[in-house]
Amino acid sequence: MTQTHLGDGNGSDAGHGPSPFGRVQFGAFLAPHHPVGEHPTLQIQRDLDFAAHLDRLGFEEFWCGEHHSSGWETIASPEMFLAAAGQRTSTIRLGTGVVSLPYHHPFNVAQRIVQLDHMTRGRAIFGTGPGALPSDARTLGIDPLLQRDRQDEAMGVILRLLRGEPRFSHESDWFTLNDAELQLLPLQEQIEVATASSISPSGMQLAGKYGCGVLSIASTSTDGIQALPTQWGFAEEAAAAHGQTVDRRKWRVLIAFHLAESREQARAEAVHGLHRWHNEYNVWTLGRPGAQHVADPWELLDQVTATGASGAGAAVVGTPDELVTTIRHLQQITGGFGVVLGFAHDWANREATLRSWELVARYVVPEINGYTLGLRNSMQYLHDNQSELMAGAGAAVMQKILAHEGAAKAMATTMQQMSSQAEAANERASTFRPGGGLPTDDS
Repeated sequence: MTQTHLGDGNGSDAGHGPSPFGRVQFGAFLAPHHPVGEHPTLQIQRDLDFAAHLDRLGFEEFWCGEHHSSGWETIASPEMFLAAAGQRTSTIRLGTGVVSLPYHHPFNVAQRIVQLDHMTRGRAIFGTGPGALPSDARTLGIDPLLQRDRQDEAMGVILRLLRGEPRFSHESDWFTLNDAELQLLPLQEQIEVATASSISPSGMQLAGKYGCGVLSIASTSTDGIQALPTQWGFAEEAAAAHGQTVDRRKWRVLIAFHLAESREQARAEAVHGLHRWHNEYNVWTLGRPGAQHVADPWELLDQVTATGASGAGAAVVGTPDELVTTIRHLQQITGGFGVVLGFAHDWANREATLRSWELVARYVVPEINGYTLGLRNSMQYLHDNQSELMAGAGAAVMQKILAHEGAAKAMATTMQQMSSQAEAANERASTFRPGGGLPTDDS
């Protein structure tokens, strides 16, 4: 059985410290992906409770997306959802993951983000994307070939508005602005902006063009895993071309996980929910390119943990140790990133899922960020010097005891009692007891 050992005192990973880019932050990305069948109102309430749970555990970020079809993805307005989440949380930052810019007039998007920032007291993060579901684009009559260019154009306008630039006009083939200026700016002096990136370089190029952060949504799917080491180069290249800079600390990488106290327990809890998510959502509903129906749930579990979950990044189903190893591996092959985003899913039941995220907070976060290094160093020092330390402490105690006549007599009595108890124990060990085995010469 593969058990978690993080924090059990053996100090096996004590040589690892924080990332060279500083402490890694941790968050959750909720699309959401909920199997059809549950009451949708209760699903939304459960997702709000989940955000509050993460806030209590100390996670730094919570993201939710915008989708208008598929049955599984039921949040149409991330701004509305996050405004409600802001009332239930205290410190966790709340990100739109993402607002599909081609679906909206840019002025309205800017207004909603500003309002969200005020309603959450400066905790909003503005995440943008071109729109993920072809069915949504069809509903709105948008040519998929135009979506990324429209995201680019909208971002340029929205960022000018959020910076509080003087009134300006903009004429486009899909929207018009006349003498536009926001009457209310974000509460934050500079609201953080990020753009979604998958397999193509376009997301990274937009991040470089505008000097913003990145959400690597499908960063370690079958196609994306080999692209991760080179993707950041696209952002740096675009940043240099536009006089901008990009910061790896604002690069967010998605990882799907389910953790338990043992690998066997985690696999048993997640196997059937993962099977349904893959076959019913990725294959039957979306027809995601490259996703194939897998009949055997255990075979699928092995595939996903080896190559990644379709559209959800690297996949770890096991112990906190295994997730730590995966994060360190991704840090190594990418050159470093600032935020681990866990992909929120319903692979396991509610109780097991909440416990999984708790294990991340209790064991993975401190291990990655070196929070326990000082504790382990202190423990190791005492171990290495225990003879000297205990001898000195014992001598000091005995000195005071022997200096006091009454204490010395009491000590002699105690030593006699201890000797008698040891003799009695030896005598009992040499006496035959049913079921206790035969006494030996050594006993």
